[in-house]
Amino acid sequence: MPRWVQLFCPELQWHGDRANRKIYLTFDDGPVAGITDFVLEELAKRDCKATFFMVGDNVARYVDLAREVVDRGHQVGNHTFHHLNGIKVSTEEYLRDVRHCQEELNDTLGVSPKIFRPPYGLLKPKQKHLLLQDFRLVYWEIVAGDYLLRLSPEKILENLKTKTRPGSIVLFHDQQKTAAKLKRVLPDFLTFLDGEGFVSDFLPI
Repeated sequence: MPRWVQLFCPELQWHGDRANRKIYLTFDDGPVAGITDFVLEELAKRDCKATFFMVGDNVARYVDLAREVVDRGHQVGNHTFHHLNGIKVSTEEYLRDVRHCQEELNDTLGVSPKIFRPPYGLLKPKQKHLLLQDFRLVYWEIVAGDYLLRLSPEKILENLKTKTRPGSIVLFHDQQKTAAKLKRVLPDFLTFLDGEGFVSDFLPI
């Protein structure tokens, strides 16, 4: 995310503490069968913690997989129920969708997240203002670009290695469109983090 955007919106969380070797792995849009379970296995191999910003509709669709994320000790965040673009809908509809997701997470997983990430990173000012009353709004410092057709897995990995630094919040997507690239990139990136002495942790609340 451009530095000027971060400076313009200091109330949003872009990164964590720079004073240690912690980084924050985040996965958006799941859970999705065939990819979220792969991510969980790769994280388990290296005892890595991660945060999953879940879409409520997918939680309802893949209940057992969503529960496995929690059972394995990972952190869960709200990512709306229908993966809404805040710019394209009214504030009332958007907040209703966020509440719907929160209810699904609570009813299905027994969690009530205090962290929220807007799909596409897009919010109207009023939506942002109202959401900040109930959530920490988590954005990212590094987006893997796993959804970009123009980026090869090799280029994605190169970018991640170059940009990752203490406190980085890294954004991946555990969804069908990104599955092929994520399956090639994630194991090597986790190996890189381990070799460089980085420790993946939960986002502070």
